Amino acid sequence: MIEIVVNDTRHSLDNVPEDMPLLWVLRDRLKLTGTKFGCGGGFCGACTVHLEGEAVRSCLLPAVAVAGKRITTIEGLSKDGRHPLQLAWVAEDVPQCGYCQSGQLMQAAAFLKDKSTVNDETITTAMSGNICRCGTYSRIRKAIKRAASGDPALAAVDVHECAMACSSYAKKEEA
Repeated sequence: MIEIVVNDTRHSLDNVPEDMPLLWVLRDRLKLTGTKFGCGGGFCGACTVHLEGEAVRSCLLPAVAVAGKRITTIEGLSKDGRHPLQLAWVAEDVPQCGYCQSGQLMQAAAFLKDKSTVNDETITTAMSGNICRCGTYSRIRKAIKRAASGDPALAAVDVHECAMACSSYAKKEEA
């Protein structure tokens, strides 16, 4: 049995194989389907979650390696879908197909948490491991800058316009 804390909720999990990636524990055992399977090799970033506040690729990380540690998924980024990044994602119309967006948001949140210099170069470097097949990189950069700026206009954003960016309040999608 392993115990993990996901989105501030403690879970005790039986029969977790030693080689089972955290991604499948999140999706199959805990039914948190916002974290996506992309490449299975840690190259695309669709499976990005936070482990003790740091961005990690959950497809590579054995669940047994995170026993006793705190994990945050896209569902836990904000209880009401109003994290500044989620609001900026909606305001800037970032998602196209939306598949990569939870990983993009989690990577961006880890980047902004460090309060690094926020400009095109630092954003591109921080986000370089997250692939968007639709090519919305310019909108992603714009949204990250807007969230970092503390733009007061974000408070007026209707989060219901974008269930992908605000999946923490939205009905969980079917896998």
